[in-house]
Amino acid sequence: MPISTDVVIIGAGPCGLFQVFELGLLDIKAHLVDSLPQVGGQCTELYPDKPIYDIPALPTVGAQELVDRLMEQISPFDAQFHLNQTVTEFERKEDGRFHLVTSAGTTFDTAAIVIAAGLGAFQPRRLKAAGAADWEDKTIHYRIKDPERLDGKDIVILGGGDSALDWVLEMHERVNSMTLVHRRPDYRAAPASVSKMKALVEAGKIRELQGTVREVLAEDGAFKGLRIADAEGVQEDLAADEAYVFYGLSPNLGPIAEWGLDIDKRQLTVDTEKFQTSEPGIYAVGDINSYPGKKKLILSGFHEAALAAFAIKHQLNPEKKVHLQYTTTSPIMHQRLGVE
Repeated sequence: MPISTDVVIIGAGPCGLFQVFELGLLDIKAHLVDSLPQVGGQCTELYPDKPIYDIPALPTVGAQELVDRLMEQISPFDAQFHLNQTVTEFERKEDGRFHLVTSAGTTFDTAAIVIAAGLGAFQPRRLKAAGAADWEDKTIHYRIKDPERLDGKDIVILGGGDSALDWVLEMHERVNSMTLVHRRPDYRAAPASVSKMKALVEAGKIRELQGTVREVLAEDGAFKGLRIADAEGVQEDLAADEAYVFYGLSPNLGPIAEWGLDIDKRQLTVDTEKFQTSEPGIYAVGDINSYPGKKKLILSGFHEAALAAFAIKHQLNPEKKVHLQYTTTSPIMHQRLGVE
């Protein structure tokens, strides 16, 4: 028999988790489906130790710590998680509800869907250089899961975005040597991070190169480093124990792209009142959505989740006015949160 629920949330990253909280405050139950084997989305999968500085009231919080805090926050609402599976079948029923089936055979009968899938079934953009595929997950990696393992090593970091520079700033004192390689002098990372990186270069603590990887260097079956070519084609052999590639993520909506929703540059277009997609009853929050002025911040996704929750409450009970109640003073909110 299908699992009958108010809402199915696709994606268990920070925005999907906070959606549980906002729905729970309105006494709406939710099930979450995620393609990863654990909750947390990109925060857990790609950069669990990355510090985040723009979460209100938390001057700094690690990505995994943020996920852990969100899990604690939603604990009163008994959300059900269906991990390591994706939604493969979608159909609107005659009564207006939705029929969903996952890759694991889990079936849902739900009134509403919230897509909080970040960049979809994301995959890191791979290093396309001669010999790179042979060393993936050995000495060429797309995430850092265990920073302590890099103590005393010579490493190369490839990329010019926030993830690359965040790890440069986080790891430079731990490793023996670090070289940052980016294809051009201009960086896509936050200006403050770029300034800090430049200061480290000036102080001789890290090395910075502009260029692209031509091939992997190996000898007698051992990884030796990377061959880098600058804009003029001048090549340099860069010795290293390991290389970490942060070229960003390649967005892939997967089966969601076949649902008939309006899509703009691989993102779902939504309104800014309900954060509803072009299909009534289907909402999208976080990096997966697009609207004028959209900023890809966790903070923005939290705001979107709050408004989507109120829209869903109205969808479920259109004849009943939805009253805003404050968690500080409302006895009903206290009861739902388990506050004494």
